[in-house]
Amino acid sequence: METRGRTDRAEWQKRIERWRDSGLSADQFAAELGINAGTLRYWKYHLGKEARGESANARKPARVKASDLVELPAPVAAVAGPAVFELELGAERKLRIPPQFEAAALERLLAVLERR
Repeated sequence: METRGRTDRAEWQKRIERWRDSGLSADQFAAELGINAGTLRYWKYHLGKEARGESANARKPARVKASDLVELPAPVAAVAGPAVFELELGAERKLRIPPQFEAAALERLLAVLERR
């Protein structure tokens, strides 16, 4: 196996192209190069998604930042009340945050969401 150095994206693209041209299985090709077959498959998947214009992290929820918060207009029944905030988490998921939500609690929630 190769030593544990970082291999850049361009090198992985070349390896994937050579693998495709070789007609070998991932296991066979990886063994010839002395690399991990699982890593080879991952890069094929990852670069393929990029080539199709898909997000590399399509299955993961989008990172949420405080700047992603959108203030919604107050409901008609509560025009005089404070506004509600809504976080769009991707995949048509939204999190509504009531006005009485504490700032410290919101910061903790955002920290948890950003780690995912």
